[in-house]
Amino acid sequence: MKKLLIPAALVVVLAAAYQGLMTYDNNFPFGRMRETPAVRPYEKPILVMDAGLVPFEGGEALYRAASPEALISPLDGKDPGVLEAGKKLYFTYCQQCHGKAYDGNGTVGQSFAPLPTDLMSPRVQAESEGRLFQHISYGVGGSGRQPALATTIQVPDRWRLVAFVRSLGPRSSP
Repeated sequence: MKKLLIPAALVVVLAAAYQGLMTYDNNFPFGRMRETPAVRPYEKPILVMDAGLVPFEGGEALYRAASPEALISPLDGKDPGVLEAGKKLYFTYCQQCHGKAYDGNGTVGQSFAPLPTDLMSPRVQAESEGRLFQHISYGVGGSGRQPALATTIQVPDRWRLVAFVRSLGPRSSP
């Protein structure tokens, strides 16, 4: 008799636990995962995109594919407003690596090998606007550590940064 009492008690406890879980589940104040549309993804027809939403020309891909010499800034690189905006952008996105003196000795840049580029070096100042734009946008390949900022900084602001870097001019020898 005792041998039957333990399994019977176990069945009663499990049945009560199951009934308690089902009561909780049926009265749960939030939606159940099994009832969300994500569980049954193909029950509704796929929405058709309106015409004209996907661009077929222009956009970021053209800047990446273009020859650097073909890229020309749409902004006036001597406009004080453009240069001031470029300076603000520099101190927001670039100063941590390239430094306050634009020499590649920024706080974060000190941990890099090689160090970030001196933006006032003759080599950088001799670069075309388009090449500077592409370096800022898509990074510098090879051993460079310049991050790609195309997804972070909008196109007009990247041109403002180019104008600001070009306005620095080459560093004069001490």
